[in-house]
Amino acid sequence: MEGLPDIEDFASGGVDVDAAVRRKHTGVERFVKKGRKASLRSDGENVEPCVSSGRDAPPGSGAFLPGTQSIWVRTFGCAHNQSDSEYMLGQLQENGYRLVEDADKDSADLWLINTCTVKGPSQSAMSTVLSQGKDLDKKLVVSGCVPQGDRHNKELQEYSIVGVAQIDRVVEVVEETLKGNKVRLYGKKTLPRLDLPKVRRNKHVEIVPLSTGCLGRCTYCKTKHARGQLGSYDKDALVARVKEVVKDPQVREIWLSSEDTGAYGRDIDTSLPDLLRSLVDVLPSDGRTMLRVGMTNPPFILEHLEAIADILSHPCVFSYLHVPVQAGSNAVLDKMKREYTVEEFEQVCDTLLRLTPNMDIATDIICGFPGETDADFEETMQLVEKYKFAHCHISQFYSRPGTLAAKMKKVPSQVVKQRSRKISALVDGFDKIYDEMVGTIVRVCVVDTAADRRSLVGHTKNYTQVLLEPEADLMGSVVDVKITSASRWSVKAEVVKRVFVPEKPPAPEKKPLKETTTMSDKTNARGLGSEGLKMQKMGENGKANLGVSLGALVGLMGMLALGLAVLFRESFFKTEEEL
Repeated sequence: MEGLPDIEDFASGGVDVDAAVRRKHTGVERFVKKGRKASLRSDGENVEPCVSSGRDAPPGSGAFLPGTQSIWVRTFGCAHNQSDSEYMLGQLQENGYRLVEDADKDSADLWLINTCTVKGPSQSAMSTVLSQGKDLDKKLVVSGCVPQGDRHNKELQEYSIVGVAQIDRVVEVVEETLKGNKVRLYGKKTLPRLDLPKVRRNKHVEIVPLSTGCLGRCTYCKTKHARGQLGSYDKDALVARVKEVVKDPQVREIWLSSEDTGAYGRDIDTSLPDLLRSLVDVLPSDGRTMLRVGMTNPPFILEHLEAIADILSHPCVFSYLHVPVQAGSNAVLDKMKREYTVEEFEQVCDTLLRLTPNMDIATDIICGFPGETDADFEETMQLVEKYKFAHCHISQFYSRPGTLAAKMKKVPSQVVKQRSRKISALVDGFDKIYDEMVGTIVRVCVVDTAADRRSLVGHTKNYTQVLLEPEADLMGSVVDVKITSASRWSVKAEVVKRVFVPEKPPAPEKKPLKETTTMSDKTNARGLGSEGLKMQKMGENGKANLGVSLGALVGLMGMLALGLAVLFRESFFKTEEEL
């Protein structure tokens, strides 16, 4: 069964220490008394002095020069996690680190694993990657919700940690880890800035986090342990970010991400509708950049339904919303502490479907929650049948350590699997959903490549997936297409008219680092970049000499930087006692 376009929609889901590791002269010294235990500062930072050899550079590398190494980043989980990874990638690249793709991960000097704690399988996948990294003798840094949600996780005690509120300090952690030290930053502080350097995984999609944490208290959710209570970004900061993003002619979609988008602003005396109205005002009026509102739980949009419907009807906003119901039984919802009833969920669906043309609502179902009876499950089946959700993510219940649900009596696993298969078959059977689109002409934003690695993917106003034959300069365009066929999960179409095609940026002789770049556009800040490498490969004497001269210049600059770092290192960093 195919699920939603990104796992962000499934996720119902440290404090400022000047330096966790001190450096002196050309090596690294710890100003930590022997036998001193980890301490918890009053501001929440868990400072764990971890003495390690780390005094010398990696064997055979000569003097350690930070910012010359290669980094591979693996991200698990939601769009919020993906955005965090993109910000960390941006900071690393700005500081000269070379970012490598998945195919070249074995050549990377360090692996950064950004983790997800929503389900057991995602955490197991993290463990697999860490094991692979250890086998390859890689330097390893772990970030995200797994370490943040469980600081005492035995599996992670040997690794450096970047807490979810510490992503703006990833460069420090990476540098020290490469030198053989262990740094663990967990603490809570102000939200990371939205204008940090960023490397988009998909240059046509910008992910904007609205907040962190939530107001819920779901009994099965581990994410709350990591992200905590709701903390919303200031509306003006979000508007400024979107204003900056829409200047990029390549960006077709802006995803608003959060653990619960509907709760935005309740902690800072504003609301989601107020924010959305302000964001819509700064979008290009021609519709070349579309806004996608992220997952919202029912309780926090009930009072705003008409306003939300009006915004979702705007030409520059996708008529699409993910509202997870999790169960169609009030008895189960009560055990989950979801804080709404089935009837209130239906009110959300009925109002949005009535007031928003061609509205598409996505949802989530958890099968086999503790205490779910056959009768409860049948109520869930009836709810899904009633609305025939085009996108319905179905998950078996996974017990997460430390949650209330983990202490509840479980439904037998064979029953859970049977229910999961039954409701999946129901959803798979909604194979006529898109039939009425055949023959119509619709406008789509082309933003990705399909799973077949050939077809291009575009999205309609209600976020239906449209598959297109690859054509030159089609990626990143806005086009009118005619739907030629429909299947359960997508439609196929042919291009009728190109409405907007982004101009190709001129190829500069020296590519400067941008605040926002993409993996495909990245250039090593300390090297020649792809164009420089191509020049060297041409074999012309003049160009070869140019490469040598530039290489010598880079080496000279590196030596100068190292000397300055040694000169000022001792005065810049505080000792453990000064913390």
